[in-house]
Amino acid sequence: MQPFVPSDQNLREFSLRAVLIGLVMAVVLGSANAYLGLKAGMTIAATYPAAVIGMALIKLMKGTILEENMARTVGSIGESVAAGAIFTIPAFVISGIWPKFFTAGNYITSSLIMFTGGVLGIMFVALLRRVMVEDAELPYPESVAAAEIHKAGARGGSGTTFLFGAMGLGAGIQALVQLSLFASAWEKFAAFKTATINLAGTWKAKVAGGMLLTSPGISPAYMGVGYIIGPKLGALNFSGGIMAWGLLVPIITYFLAPGVLPEGAPQSDWIALSVSVWKFIVRPIAIGGMLMGACFTLFKMRKSLMTGLTRSVSDVKKAASGDHVVDRVNKDLPFTYVLGGLAFAAAVTFLITWQIFHVAPLVSFVAALVMVILGFFFAAISGYLVGIMGSSNNPISGLTLTALVLTALVMVLLGVKGREGVAAVLGVAAIVCVSAAVAGEMLQDLKAGHILGGTPWRMEMGDLLGVALASIVLFIPLMVLHEGDISAQGTKRIAELTAQQVQVVTAPADANGVVKTYTLDEVKKLPADQKKAVLALDAGFGSKQLAAPQAGLMALLSRGIVEGKMAWPLIIVGMMMGLAFILMQVKSPMLVSVGMYLPLETTFAIFLGGLIKGVVEMVGAKRGLNEAQKVRVENNGVLLAAGLIAGEALVGLVFASLAFFEVKYKIIANPGMFWISLVILAGIAIYLVRVPLANAGAADEPAPPSANF
Repeated sequence: MQPFVPSDQNLREFSLRAVLIGLVMAVVLGSANAYLGLKAGMTIAATYPAAVIGMALIKLMKGTILEENMARTVGSIGESVAAGAIFTIPAFVISGIWPKFFTAGNYITSSLIMFTGGVLGIMFVALLRRVMVEDAELPYPESVAAAEIHKAGARGGSGTTFLFGAMGLGAGIQALVQLSLFASAWEKFAAFKTATINLAGTWKAKVAGGMLLTSPGISPAYMGVGYIIGPKLGALNFSGGIMAWGLLVPIITYFLAPGVLPEGAPQSDWIALSVSVWKFIVRPIAIGGMLMGACFTLFKMRKSLMTGLTRSVSDVKKAASGDHVVDRVNKDLPFTYVLGGLAFAAAVTFLITWQIFHVAPLVSFVAALVMVILGFFFAAISGYLVGIMGSSNNPISGLTLTALVLTALVMVLLGVKGREGVAAVLGVAAIVCVSAAVAGEMLQDLKAGHILGGTPWRMEMGDLLGVALASIVLFIPLMVLHEGDISAQGTKRIAELTAQQVQVVTAPADANGVVKTYTLDEVKKLPADQKKAVLALDAGFGSKQLAAPQAGLMALLSRGIVEGKMAWPLIIVGMMMGLAFILMQVKSPMLVSVGMYLPLETTFAIFLGGLIKGVVEMVGAKRGLNEAQKVRVENNGVLLAAGLIAGEALVGLVFASLAFFEVKYKIIANPGMFWISLVILAGIAIYLVRVPLANAGAADEPAPPSANF
C-alpha cells in the first residue's frame, strides 16, 4: 500500500508545536476520561476528538498532515493511560491499602505504575508494529477512519465548531449545576403498605418498605455517553439500574426494614436505608455479574485471543531478526532501546513491590517476571483485538481482571498474605492494565500513521513523551475528584448538623473498638480524611458520586483471593445472575451489571442520551437521508456528544478543585423547582437532535469518513 505521504518525502512531522499540542490534548482528554470513567464506569475513544482538534490548530499554523498525525497520536495516548489508571489506582483506596489518597508516596507510586505500564506497552508495540500493522487480516476500522478524517481535513472542514460549541454548552450547564441554581436531581421514597406475610401458615413475617424514585441526573456528559453508545446499549445499561433500584433494593428493604427502622421513621431514613442496601448488598451482587460478564467476553473472543497468543511469539522473532528493509515509514525504535525499556519496566516493578509494598525480594522478582509475561501477551492480544474491532471495543477491563486473578493466585502460592499481598497484586495488575490500554491505542494510531505516511519511531517517541506527561499529571485529577468530593460532602454534612443544632458528634468505633466524641468545632478543624471517618461520609472513590465500578471489582477480588475476605454468597448470587443473562442471550451482561453498580440517576441520564440518538436515527430515516447524509449526521452528533462530555468534565474538575482547596463560592441556598431541570434536559435533547440533522448536507455531496467507530 502506498502511503498518503510517500516514504521518500520528508515533511515536517516531529515539530515542537505538534508535540506540544498533542501533550496538552493528552492531559485534557485524559483528565476528561478519568472524570467520566470514575463517575460512569465508561471512557470514550479520544482518537476522533484529538484528530479534529489537532487538525484545526495545525491548519491555523500552516502545518503539514504529518504534524496533524503526530498531534493526534500524542493527544490520544492520554486517554489510554487514564483508562488503565481509573480501572486500578482507585482500588488502592477502596481496598483500604491507602487510607489517605493524597500523599507524596502515593503520588510517586501511581506515577511510576502509569509510566511503567505505558513504557511496557510502547516497547512491545515497537517489537510487534510492522508485523501487526501490515497484516491483511487486521482491518483496523478506527485507524482507517481516522486516516480518512485527516485526508478530508486537508480538503477543508474539520468540525471544530460543533466540538467547541458543545464544550461550552456542557461547561455552562455543569457550572449552573455546581452553583445549585436549580435542582440537579429529584428523588422521593414511595412507601409500600405495611403488612404481615404468612409462610405456610407457620411463620409470620412483618414486611414494610417502598421504592426510591429518581429522576435522570442533569449531566450533559452522561447524555453524551448515551448518545455515543446508542439506544440499545443505553437501554442495557439502564436495565441494570432498573433491576437494582426497581427489584433488588425494594425487595431486600421490604423484609429488612421492620427490623431496622422504627415505625413512623421519616422519609430521609428510608432513603438512607435504600442507599445502604444498594451499596452493601446489591453492589457485591453486581460485581459478581461483572465478573461473569468479563469471563464471558473473553470466552467469546477465545479464537481471537488464541490467535493473538500463538502469533505473538513468532511475530517478535521476525521483528527482532531485523530481516527487512528499513525505510522511513518502517523505522521503529532500535531493538536495543526496546530491550532497555523492558528491563526498565521489570526493574521498576521489582522495586515497587519490594520497597513500596514490602513483599519479599523473591516475591518481587516473581511479580516482575509475571508482569513482563502478562504484559507481553496482553499487549499483543490488545493490539490484535484493536486491529479487528477498534479500541472502542477493546475489553481492557476483562484483560486486567485476568491479569489480577492470575497474579493473585501466584501470590497465594508464594505464601503472600495481608495488605502487602493485596497491594502487590493491584500494582502488577495496574501496570498490565495500562500496558494493554496503551498498546491497543498506540497500534491504532500507528496504523493510521502507516496509511498517512508517518514515521513510526517518531510516533513512538511522541507517545513516550505523552505517557510520561500523563503519568505525572493524571494523579492530580484523580486526587482532586476524590479529596474534593470528601471536602464537599463533609461541608454539606456539617451544615446539616449545624442546622440541627448538634453539639457533639460520635464517631464510629475505630479498629480497636474505641468510640470517640467530638464537638462540632473540633470536627470542622480535622483534616479531610479524619473528617470523613468521623462523619462516616459516603464520599470519594467507590461512593455514589465516584462509583469507579471496575476499581471496585479489582479491590474486592484482590482482597477476596489474597486475604480470603470475599463476600462469596453475594458474589456467587451475582455470578448466577450473570449466567442467566448469558443464557438469555443478553448482548452485554457486563454492561447490565455495571448499570446495577451505578446510581440510577446516572444510568437514567445515559439511557436518555441513547433515546435521543434513536430519535435522530428515526427522523433521519423519515426524511429519507442517503448514506452520505447519515454519515454527516453521525459525525456531527459524535462531535457534539464528545464536546458535552469534555466541557462538563473540565468544569467538574474546576469545582472539585475549589472544594479541595476549600474555596468558598456563592451557592444559591434554595435551588429552583425541578421543572427548571426538565427544561435543561429538554434543551440538551433538542440540541442533540436539531444540530446534527440541520447539518446533514446536500444529497449530492460525497460521503465523508465515518466517526462511528
